[in-house]
Amino acid sequence: MKQLEGGCACVAIRYKLTKPPLIVHACHCRDCQRLTGGPHAINMWIETKFVEVHGQKPKSFTLTAGTGKAHQVFFCGQCGTYVWSRYEAVPSDCLFVRAGTLDKPSSVWPDIHVFTRSKLPWVEIPEGVPAFRSFYRFRRSGRMRISSASLRMPNNPRPNLVKSTGLRGSRAPSDGRLIPGRG
Repeated sequence: MKQLEGGCACVAIRYKLTKPPLIVHACHCRDCQRLTGGPHAINMWIETKFVEVHGQKPKSFTLTAGTGKAHQVFFCGQCGTYVWSRYEAVPSDCLFVRAGTLDKPSSVWPDIHVFTRSKLPWVEIPEGVPAFRSFYRFRRSGRMRISSASLRMPNNPRPNLVKSTGLRGSRAPSDGRLIPGRG
């Protein structure tokens, strides 16, 4: 695994990911557009236990996410850089680390695009990259269910696809798996 390290702009917060992210999202929801000042955020979904944090403890505030549930946003109290989020809708202890805060943000790229219902019309999603109009559905068991009704996935030419999920670089978290399924 490439070493993924990053932090805020003033370097008061530093982090290291000790495992690869479960998946990397390009999130087009209105919250991510507002928080980044851009067309979307690039979020690395990772279990909290695999994020080593050094330096200042991030401050946080809570929004209501596109799912209608709480979305806690963490940022540096000194420079204001948003470093990650935590979503109540996610059934396990995970963070969504902002890929733009990596020392080498080119180390990752989006596996999937979510909340494309609010995607800006001039943003093009690359051919073969899965896209959801909203977010995944979760089964009662805490597993995600990828619904074919909300997934746009033409032939994917990317070489590192994981057959069980159809997503590059995906792995199952300890208490929830990406599971392809029917809507």
